[in-house]
Amino acid sequence: MKILYAVPGIMSKSRMGTKEMERRKNVLQSFAAPGTIVDIRDIPDGPESIESTYEEYLGIPNTIDLIVQAEKDGFDGVILGCYADPGLDGARELVNIPVVGPGVTSMHYAAMLGHHFSVITIMDTVVPTIEEMALKAGCERKLASVRVVDIPVLELNERPELLKERAMEEARAAIKEDRADCLVFGCMTMAFSGMAKEMSEALGVPVISPPIASLKFLEGLIASGLSHSKKAFPTPPKLR
Repeated sequence: MKILYAVPGIMSKSRMGTKEMERRKNVLQSFAAPGTIVDIRDIPDGPESIESTYEEYLGIPNTIDLIVQAEKDGFDGVILGCYADPGLDGARELVNIPVVGPGVTSMHYAAMLGHHFSVITIMDTVVPTIEEMALKAGCERKLASVRVVDIPVLELNERPELLKERAMEEARAAIKEDRADCLVFGCMTMAFSGMAKEMSEALGVPVISPPIASLKFLEGLIASGLSHSKKAFPTPPKLR
């Protein structure tokens, strides 16, 4: 099967560059099942990073175009490359292949693995979006808290020790003060830092990496011959 990781931003033109895109592709490929081929593409115009609803919306039209083209190019499924799941519903209206949003997917993983989960994310500006996602996903009762490390996306890879320190600090507070028994990284760049296993072992609770969770969920959907309901996500009448 062929899976596309669709970046809703101009990562190749940002400070991260094509090297980071290739690294993420290799990370996903290392977790993929035998026979799965992972590719990664970004959009030609949009935000360098997403730290607000405004920036999320900026990249949606081009991201949906990218996903439509992926279906034409023979991909069997798509992972949206942002925790906020920008354009997920609209993309599903335009394609038949499964499109997976890492935000909603990781929340459902967490809801199944514990009683209360906390999301560790980047900045205060994305907290309302994550809380709204939990509500829409039906996971709001299990969302214990959303905690922030207060580091911009484009600085996460440049300050790995600070990221690890603050992520652990907020994770411990979430477990002790918010009664979280499961944790989720609320940012794909944070998740691709590779801290999930180390943090899980240190804290004694599951720590979910949204890109990996999304990859394995999408592989399961494709292998099972399943995709999103076109009753739930119908093709827009004007495009039929």
